[in-house]
Amino acid sequence: MARRVHQPLENQEFDFILSMTPGPVLAYFCGTWPKAVEACRAMDAVVGDLTEEYGTRFTVVRTDMTRCPEPTRRYGVTGAPTAVLIKDGEAVASQAGPMTREEFRAFLDAHL
Repeated sequence: MARRVHQPLENQEFDFILSMTPGPVLAYFCGTWPKAVEACRAMDAVVGDLTEEYGTRFTVVRTDMTRCPEPTRRYGVTGAPTAVLIKDGEAVASQAGPMTREEFRAFLDAHL
């Protein structure tokens, strides 16, 4: 399982998690509007499977774009789902839209 899976409820909690987490963070941005819900649920399964496979190589922060608008803007997220890999507070890679397990694995392997 990934080091931890967090679900911040506000901007400050997102920033606190990033500041207290050693190593890479996968910020996984989701939406609650009708068109985003199905795609985000599909990605939940993919993210869950691969976080178990990758163990402690990164921490997951599942982020609701509505509750955390500041990190959403900061990392240039415009749609859900979007995965952003963050190292030392800086985005090193991002991928918008749903991904298959193979696509998500390739994204992680290329940037971890």
